[in-house]
Amino acid sequence: MGKTMRVVGLITEYNPFHNGHKFHLEASKHLANADYAVCVMSGNFIQRGEPALFNKWARTKMALMNGVDLVIELPVSYVLQSAEHFAFGAVKILNSLNIVDYICFGSEQGEIELLNRIAAILADEPEEVSHSIQCSLKKGNSFPKAREKAIGAYLSSENKHSNIDILLASPNNILGIEYIKALYKLNSSITPLTIKRHKTGYHSLEQKDEFASATAIRNMLRQEKHLKTLEPLMPSASYHILCGEMDKGQGPIFSQHFDMAIMTLLRRFDHLQLAAFPDVNEGLENRIRKAAHTFGTLEDTIAAVKTKRYTRTRLQRIMFNILLGITKDIFNTFQKYGGPQYIRILGMNQKGQKLLKLVNNAASLPAIVKPSSYHHSCNPLLRQMIELDFLATDLYTLHYPSTDQRAGRSDYLTSPVIM
Repeated sequence: MGKTMRVVGLITEYNPFHNGHKFHLEASKHLANADYAVCVMSGNFIQRGEPALFNKWARTKMALMNGVDLVIELPVSYVLQSAEHFAFGAVKILNSLNIVDYICFGSEQGEIELLNRIAAILADEPEEVSHSIQCSLKKGNSFPKAREKAIGAYLSSENKHSNIDILLASPNNILGIEYIKALYKLNSSITPLTIKRHKTGYHSLEQKDEFASATAIRNMLRQEKHLKTLEPLMPSASYHILCGEMDKGQGPIFSQHFDMAIMTLLRRFDHLQLAAFPDVNEGLENRIRKAAHTFGTLEDTIAAVKTKRYTRTRLQRIMFNILLGITKDIFNTFQKYGGPQYIRILGMNQKGQKLLKLVNNAASLPAIVKPSSYHHSCNPLLRQMIELDFLATDLYTLHYPSTDQRAGRSDYLTSPVIM
């Protein structure tokens, strides 16, 4: 390929791929002066602790038809974790490719310097910041809020950045900082870039011109609005893929579809079993168990447990970790041995096929194109991690609207998307 060719990496969920994603993708390639775009994408579940609206292959097609060249799956064991671990997992994969020059992400901040400064502080956390976080946690604040206050106080002591609280309360800024922090921890040569989010916020329910957040689009689908209302908000290819998935009875899928499966587990498990899952500590297992025996839906259970400290997204991730059996011990072992163990290829275009040849020669992790090939790996962690991805798909497809589409083993039977 030669040194003159540049590759930009993106960390995405595309749930679903809308006009804002198209804007960000094109702006990222322009800012990085990149010839190729690689994305690491959440699979059938997303970081907010919810199922994706449509399966990972449909969303891969959306990405490829809108200008991404190579799509790689982020293992579900990293998807369903805090921003810190989600970001580390995705950045580790991009870094392991050994062909990526830049990582570009959207942020409310829109300027990289301050995000770099905060990431550097968190990567090598000063004692006063650690102490401040612990004090804030003891007062009942959530970890993100505690960290926000600690960093704000630390930077204010340098007589800089009085608006730090606002910056650290913004979800894309938080993720961006975690991406940069992961680059520091991995001693990566990848250069971070950021683009100011265009028009609508991450959680905005508003539509502005042809732009709407993925949250707004998901809300329209949940309310069963007429599909034609979505057409102006998505690139044509994305819209037609979405319609095709609905025609086949393969979506959309929402958290409430998993109500009984998760509620069954919550009532089956005792407090010691619940305490084994990530982010369940300080007696939270007792609150969850009590609520699960009091209420009959997942939504009501989460609403009863939710506090300032235990946020909705944290609780949602806990619920889906319970569904998939991703315990603290399992995840901590993955972390102990370096994080993601493989590069799972979901799809590529012709340019992506060229990239894959380079990846096969340069990458520090094995690239898996045919899922059945993982059986040949002598790495037991790789097998355990990818089998969790396969389980996630099997449980996801079980909730397709059409019963005819619910067969298992989709990961074995579905080839990577080639455009």
